Order: sequence, then C-alpha cells, then structure tokens
Amino acid sequence: MVERSDEAPLLFWAEGPAVSAPPPAAEPGSSGSGGRRLSGGWSAAPWDGEGPAEAAGPPRAEAEEDQIVAVFVVTFDPRTGNMVEWCLPQDIDLEGVEFKSMASGSHKIQSDFIYFRKGLCFGLACFANMPVESELERGARMKSVGILSPSYTLLYRYMHFLENQVRHQLEMPGHYSHLEAFYDDKKGVLPDSKGTPSSQQPVHWLPSIHRYMYPEMKITHPAGCMSQFIKFFGEQILVLWKFALLRKRILIFSPPPVGVVCYRVYCCCCLANVSLPGLGGTVPESKPFFYVNVADIEMLETEVSYVACTTEKIFEQKRDLYDVYVDNQNVKTHHEHLQPLLKINNADKEKYRRLNDQRQMLMYSQEVGEDCSSCEEDLFILFFMEQNNRIFQTLMEVSASQDKTLTADHARGMGLDPQGDRSFLMDLLEVYGIDVMLVIDNPCCT
Repeated sequence: MVERSDEAPLLFWAEGPAVSAPPPAAEPGSSGSGGRRLSGGWSAAPWDGEGPAEAAGPPRAEAEEDQIVAVFVVTFDPRTGNMVEWCLPQDIDLEGVEFKSMASGSHKIQSDFIYFRKGLCFGLACFANMPVESELERGARMKSVGILSPSYTLLYRYMHFLENQVRHQLEMPGHYSHLEAFYDDKKGVLPDSKGTPSSQQPVHWLPSIHRYMYPEMKITHPAGCMSQFIKFFGEQILVLWKFALLRKRILIFSPPPVGVVCYRVYCCCCLANVSLPGLGGTVPESKPFFYVNVADIEMLETEVSYVACTTEKIFEQKRDLYDVYVDNQNVKTHHEHLQPLLKINNADKEKYRRLNDQRQMLMYSQEVGEDCSSCEEDLFILFFMEQNNRIFQTLMEVSASQDKTLTADHARGMGLDPQGDRSFLMDLLEVYGIDVMLVIDNPCCT
C-alpha cells in the first residue's frame, strides 16, 4: 500500500539518530555528533546546551534558546479515560492536553509521536503502549510523556528523550526524577495572553524565509520529510500548494500513527513561503495546528486559516470547520468556487516534471561527489518559494503599471495555465488585495 510505504521511512527517521539536523552547509568539516547526542536522549546529568541550532555558520537571526514551559505524563485509565497523572509546574493549565498527547485510536498501535498546539504554545508528546498482565489495566498500559514550548522549531531535540522516558514510565510508573531534573534545567517563561516574550517568538508561519535562516528551519523535521511528502501526494502537491497559498483551512485525516501526518502539516505550510518584502500585510496567518481533536472544535470555529491533522473521522461531517479535507491522497473541498482548483492542469504537470528533474539532477551530482552541501529539503522548499516569488513579483509589477492589466502572457510567465488557473488567480488577487484587472477569458464563456 502507498500509505504504508510512505510511513515507514518517516518513522524510521523519527525514531533513529537521523532525526537530528545535518551540519549546516557552511561547516562541511564538522562531525555533527553534537546534534545526534542531543536528540539521542537526556539523563540526569547537566545539559551542555550545545546543538545544531546554535552551531556556527552564516549570519542569521538570533538562535532561539531552549524554553520548556511544561513537562507532563498522561496515562489512560480504564475507568476514567485519559488523564494527566503528573506535571511540572504543578499549577500550569493543561486542560485538553490529555487528549492532544494521546490521539484517538492510539490503543491500536504500539508507539507514536504527536505535535500539537496548546494556547500560545506548541507541544510534542511520545506515546507508547505496553501489554501487561493486569486485569485492572485490561491487559495494556498506555502513557504519553510530553513537553510544551513557545516554539515548535526546538521540540525535535527532545524526541528521543521523550521516547526513552515514556518507556521508563511504562516499566516503572511513578518515577519522575529524570523529568524533574530535565524541567529544572530547561524551564522557560510561559507566554502571556498578549503574545510571547520578544526573544522567544514562535515560528507559526514563515511568510518570508531568508536563505541563511533555512538551517534553523530544516531541523524542525527529520531528513526526508519533504521528499516523502511530495512522493506521497504526487501531482496533488500542486493542488495543496494552491490552497496553502490561498490561506485556506486545510484538515488532513489519517488513522494512527499520527506523527507522520504532523510532518505533512508542517510540509504543507512550507509550500507557501514567499521571500518578497511588504507582501500581504493584511493576509491571515496560516498556522500549523498539527494534531487536533473534537475538543478543539470551538477553537477551530474562530480560525480563518490553518493547517491541521486529525484521527477523528467525525470532522469530515463538520464542513463549517474546514475548506479543504485531505483523506489519504484524496484532496477535496465542498466549496463550489474552489472545485476548479482540484483539477491538475498542464502547467501543474510541467511544474511537477521540473521538480522531479531537479531532484534527479541533485541525486546525480551527489552520487558523483560534485554537490555534497545541498539536500532535497533545500531543493523542494526553494522550488516553491521561487515559484511563489515569481507569481507575486509579476502581480506587483502589473499592479504598479499604468493599465494594471494581467494577460494570458503574464500567467504563462508566472508558470500558470491561463485558463486552468484563472479561478486560482482571481482568488489570489482577492486574498492578497492586489489591484489588477484580469483579462483572461473564462473558458465557459468562449
């Protein structure tokens, strides 16, 4: 099955040392062992605070510091259901975390990891299910160990620590000394209701991504995440790209395990990066919410743009909560005016062909040793960023011209199909408030 083949490599990366970032390109001589050591676990010994995010390299924005605002253990009680059995600090509001950190349907799998959002913070939890000879526990003990931070870009560092700790909690319930020491070493400041501290701004969305900022960004997911994402969806990636660029509410459904699907949420957001200054100041922020469940319905009702995933099929019936619903590789929308965007046109096929050609060229150059610094993640993210930049650069130039007329030649120059992408262009102009006149004939009227 396609789904099965897609999950395996991603889970392999997530569970093995390769979840760490590769060394930045500017440091080809570095060993990268620091990154592997950090993601490989944490003991009661003092943390040295070193890692790939702080590694020397090209000048970029100030590196984020570790800010763990909570650590917790969630357990499944056969009598009462999911519950927070322990946490630090003890007075922190963790309402709903017991469901976010243990996805619906998790009892059918042995282990998983889950990214989620709680208020202004992001969380990462590792789940494990262990068979036990206990009638009280009905033959299975299930727990999750997780953390909260103002930014999701640092959570990857503690993946293996959390995996080790959840196994420890299953085998020796009630022993929290390692978690206590971890929190004492890494604890940070909880964001207030107005936002996060200025030095700890969360990276909800990166509308503008600088080349030198990329090493900070690509370590938020395991190597191979973006390439597996595109292999999984194939040409449908261009459909998701358009919806992401239009800041639509995108909900991805999948049964557990949900960790690999959380990566798809992140990758979907990466499709809409634009590095042109001064673009879309009033455009709604597209937020990666990662895993959501029925407890998040009230929150989702107020959102105008987001990307999220769920294991709960009931969401499909709640059409007022989303614009685009993704079930396996099936991308669909119930909005009639968005239906034309579901069709793959010739320009989409050409972009997908160019993307694969560039990937083959990169693989060849790596095989012959000509290029050891680039990776597929660079290629994919920059491919879509350059495509987006070309579109918006053209639209802004036309908007600044005297006649403000956008023609079929302009559309082709942007890599779009004048007819097939007419609806997409009209929506794009409306969402970003760009003042141009579209003079491409509607095929229904010719």
